[in-house]
Amino acid sequence: MESLADFGLTEMQLEIKSLCRRIGEEKIVPVREHHDETGEFPHDIVKVFAEAGLFGIFIPEAYGGMGGSTKDFVIAVEELCKYDAGIALALFGTGLGTLPIILCANEEQKKKYLPRIAEGTLAAFGLTEANAGSDAAAIQTTARKDGDYYVLNGTKQWITNGGEADIYTICAMTDKSKGPRGASFFIVEKGAEGFSFGKKENKMGIRASATRELVFQDCRVHKDNLIMGEGRGFIVAMKTLDASRPSVAAQALGIATGALEIAIKYSRTRQQFGQPISANQGLLFLMADMAMKVESARALVYRCADYMDGGAKDVSKLSAMAKCYASDVAMSVTTDAVQVLGGYGYMKEYPVEKMMRDAKITQIYEGTNQIQRDVIGKALIKEAAQGLF
Repeated sequence: MESLADFGLTEMQLEIKSLCRRIGEEKIVPVREHHDETGEFPHDIVKVFAEAGLFGIFIPEAYGGMGGSTKDFVIAVEELCKYDAGIALALFGTGLGTLPIILCANEEQKKKYLPRIAEGTLAAFGLTEANAGSDAAAIQTTARKDGDYYVLNGTKQWITNGGEADIYTICAMTDKSKGPRGASFFIVEKGAEGFSFGKKENKMGIRASATRELVFQDCRVHKDNLIMGEGRGFIVAMKTLDASRPSVAAQALGIATGALEIAIKYSRTRQQFGQPISANQGLLFLMADMAMKVESARALVYRCADYMDGGAKDVSKLSAMAKCYASDVAMSVTTDAVQVLGGYGYMKEYPVEKMMRDAKITQIYEGTNQIQRDVIGKALIKEAAQGLF
């Protein structure tokens, strides 16, 4: 389903959209059921992403990428997630893991890691722990200084691309007595001594994506891999999450768009009482509401991406709005798509039940939608106090 507005897409953005559509139709659709059933990581599709240059979309040109435009990446993520949000997450999860380097790393760190990622090396973001999800300040993983090294101990949980990525950006406490001000971020490479992988999760949705524990047991990381300096980890995390939420929103938007397209096509071919079910006004109204939600979500997501690409610094409220609204839309639209397909919608023969399962996580990860509403509400009160409206 084409958008009612072109949103001023550039020629390159239209090419990205077309390329991702072709990859989705030709490469992802034939294997998505297999990966959903088995939970197998899509190595072959990741190679396709790399060969197509998609990992370079979010990397600045100076480091071998295409420029690092948020909107370019949002367009790619949305289009790929129309076909399978779990498979596409290998790309999006790498973007998340790379953001601390793009946003906060020094020049030497950027030169060392960003060209590798632009060529297709997977990355991952290690913040969440068993008791530290929305409450990032509750992190228990520690990093103790020992000469030119830091010694990391602890476990990260539910890490996207865990075990598959080669480059990890990890949050650990260098001074627990300082609370959030004692957190720091490190770049840790796969294969580092004392760094291993634990349980691989068996998930409800996005099953093609690897979600795994990261285990640090006296893992030695050189001081050159410290990002921004000690005690700056909370700043790195917040900047990263603010910048990444439009991509979560794009993932949700892609899921919703894909489900809506399937529902519309099905309604034109499914016959009941001697006519297509699309002749039923009740279903027409349902699909009309689905389309309005998708279109309004796209407007908000693209508005957020444009705002960030314009160099804005105060992005927390708008990125929270985009993530929260688009993920709520994805859950609503996929649920309604199952309803349109009726009994078939509940069966794995059609992908809308999978899309419904995939949509749920977008309301949870990178900050639950309750957290997003809290961010939005506090921003509104602060703006009112400043006389901004």
